[in-house]
Amino acid sequence: MPVVALTGGVGAGKSTVTEVLASCGAHIIDADALAREAVAPGSAGLERIRERFGSSVFGPDGALDRSALGALVFGDPSARADLNAIVHPIVHELYDAALQEAQRTDPNALVIYDVPLLAEARSPSEFDLVVVVHTPAEERVSRLVHFRGLDPEAAQARVNSQASDEQRLALADVVLDSSRSIEDTRAAARELCEELERAWPDRLDTVARSFPRKAS
Repeated sequence: MPVVALTGGVGAGKSTVTEVLASCGAHIIDADALAREAVAPGSAGLERIRERFGSSVFGPDGALDRSALGALVFGDPSARADLNAIVHPIVHELYDAALQEAQRTDPNALVIYDVPLLAEARSPSEFDLVVVVHTPAEERVSRLVHFRGLDPEAAQARVNSQASDEQRLALADVVLDSSRSIEDTRAAARELCEELERAWPDRLDTVARSFPRKAS
């Protein structure tokens, strides 16, 4: 079953693109949702996080305190690597199961894997097309400050914790420019959806020719 990987740095507007693709009927596999499942209450992943990071990243009710964990790992590459080593293998297994379920229920579905950490955790060769939702890093920092309420230092740390723009763009078959307004991003996402529907499932290479390879 062909799969399109959709990726983009934090604050790029990837969620907006995903919403448009879902409204077009695409089957979305959400890597963030899989990551939450990987550390669900009672899971082996959650216990490994407790063993590695201790009780400081858990709330009084025993639930994972994602804000505390994020504050710890965004500024500490070693801690982030340890967290990824726990979560990513479980997410890979959950992705495989989700893809098998999608193939079972609708073999002709347009499958989109919404995966923020493609550059960090997966090989682009696993996918039939890689779409990068791109806004330059400095603009993404500004968005995190103005729209999510982060202070500038925390916003910069969050952006720096991910792959660079250059690393992400190097993986792209298609670059969707999300640096302008949300209306422009939605319009570009609708155009992408039309191209994917036209090319699905065996002419996805033509989609790459319909969008600019490099960010504008």
